[in-house]
Amino acid sequence: MPITRAATQAALRLGAVALAGSLLAACGSGSSGTTADKADGKVTITVDLFGSFGYKEAGLYAEYEKLHPGVTIKQTDTEDEADYWKSLQTRLAGGGGLADVQGIEVGRIASVTQQQADRFEDLRKYGADGLKSQFADAKWAAATGKNGEVLGLGTDVGPEAMCYRTDLFEQAGLPTDRTELAKRWSTWDGYLELGKQYKAKAPGKSAWLDSVGSLFSIMIGQEKERFYDASGALIWETNPALKAAWDASVEASDAGLSAKLDQWSPQWNQAFAAGSFATIPCPAWMLGYIKGQAGETGKGKWDVAALPGGAGNWGGSYLAVPRAAENKKEAYELIKWLTAPEQQAKVFAKQGNFPSSTGAIAEVADTEDPYFNGAPIGKIFGDAAKAAPVQVLGVHDQNISQQITNALSEVERKGLAPEKAWENAKKGVANTLG
Repeated sequence: MPITRAATQAALRLGAVALAGSLLAACGSGSSGTTADKADGKVTITVDLFGSFGYKEAGLYAEYEKLHPGVTIKQTDTEDEADYWKSLQTRLAGGGGLADVQGIEVGRIASVTQQQADRFEDLRKYGADGLKSQFADAKWAAATGKNGEVLGLGTDVGPEAMCYRTDLFEQAGLPTDRTELAKRWSTWDGYLELGKQYKAKAPGKSAWLDSVGSLFSIMIGQEKERFYDASGALIWETNPALKAAWDASVEASDAGLSAKLDQWSPQWNQAFAAGSFATIPCPAWMLGYIKGQAGETGKGKWDVAALPGGAGNWGGSYLAVPRAAENKKEAYELIKWLTAPEQQAKVFAKQGNFPSSTGAIAEVADTEDPYFNGAPIGKIFGDAAKAAPVQVLGVHDQNISQQITNALSEVERKGLAPEKAWENAKKGVANTLG
């Protein structure tokens, strides 16, 4: 968010809000959860996240505080995960200003396990190894260090679908039934062809999709190997699946199907309520984000259908405890509770973040979402989660993906030739990797 993933996968996975979140996070836990607090039986647990994890929205913090008198939870947010990660790296390097709980996007978890294990608590010392059976094997393994350290507990995963505006489809003369649409866009070629039909009769100034960057991200999320192969070698420049996602994104740009909105920008946020685009590739975690941005006026106008081209995963996250955290044991107890099956199911019901807990996945199978026109989101995302590939995760996944989507933005917003944009992406990745 998730997705991302998650889904984001958000949330996995921004203007003044992002800056404010970063500045607040920089204050970290140094001013709360102090020894003095613990002496009188009170403790403040600080939580620093990105995107929308859904804990406040689902009432979980309030529930936990009620179950644990004397505990207060303070959360800070940064909407843009890239800004969040940059700030987190600065604070990890300095050892100060860290929260008791830090969110980690799945695209960063390999960096934590392979390069920063010494900066995060090995949660086995608090008994986390006994939780392994609660999680999908791939989710657990991704947060396991070289020496078996448990460096984070999984929150959500980012199984993918397609979210769309039924009112805009109807005005453009397109079908609105999710089953029929899933057949019409069973392939990405079908999706782009339907987009060209939409453009011919698009209401107002609406576009078919938000950005070609989101199209690229969702397509590459359908692949097992994206930026690295199983041996850890970089393959993104020669990966035919990645090239296919790039070419489809360029085609969407050339056909004028994009609203040309940078994801996570203020303009992109406003576009959800304004009806600026008719479809958005949609990992499970995006459901909560859409609700937050479109508001009550969007209720019943959105729907969810199966994704073109098969199942995939975009996003998903972990909760980790830094070594420099003030309240490590209390932080562990909180994240253990937040990631338990019961709580993951509650977050999905409220926000759509699809659980990584095997018990919770079974529990949410029949979930429908009235905001999304009663869409059977438990089945749609559950089927996608079962069929999604177990992805190879690399240290710089998120950085490489960001450079490619930056290059695609140059194509759609500046009219840069795709060949030149690809060269810019290569240079950007080279600089990122040092």
